Amino acid sequence: MSKILEEVLSANAEYAANFGAKGELTIPPARRFAILTCMDARLDPAQYAGLAEGDAHVIRNAGGRASDDAIRSLVISYKLLGTREWFVIHHTDCGMALFTDDIMRDLLRHSLETASIDGNGWHDTGRGPGSNEGDYIDWLTFKSEADSVTDDVRRIRNHPLAPGSIPIYGYVYDVKTGKLIEVPEAARVGKAV
Repeated sequence: MSKILEEVLSANAEYAANFGAKGELTIPPARRFAILTCMDARLDPAQYAGLAEGDAHVIRNAGGRASDDAIRSLVISYKLLGTREWFVIHHTDCGMALFTDDIMRDLLRHSLETASIDGNGWHDTGRGPGSNEGDYIDWLTFKSEADSVTDDVRRIRNHPLAPGSIPIYGYVYDVKTGKLIEVPEAARVGKAV
């Protein structure tokens, strides 16, 4: 058993021993909102948004992007589980701004091993084989956190399955201060109608 697996199972045993009445939480989130945010390990939506278990839906992916799957989750969150407000929260110092689709595709063509980055860019550290399957994926990279938040709020707002009555808020989480910074253009685009 790996050390990580052992740590996770030990933590789970302790958590389950003190689970209490959490088994009685309802499926719909009690506070009726959803957050789309990045998978970055430095982000703790429960902390930065004041959440307890059962409060809200938290949808996470690389970059916190409004991918088809993220929108699918938001629509389910609203249509079947009653959320009434959505947040799109990206963050400073996001790894998705450190590469482009072309860089990712090139790295994957050469090797499936973990790549490394230095002052000269990305480098493969392993040997092949690689795969060209990455050529068929939109990696949803970006250059500006504020622009990507606005783009994602706009994409959700304009999606035919997203009701106009739901306000969509756009923020950037500052990884150095823990503060949520509103993106004014996203606020304008995401306003409920």
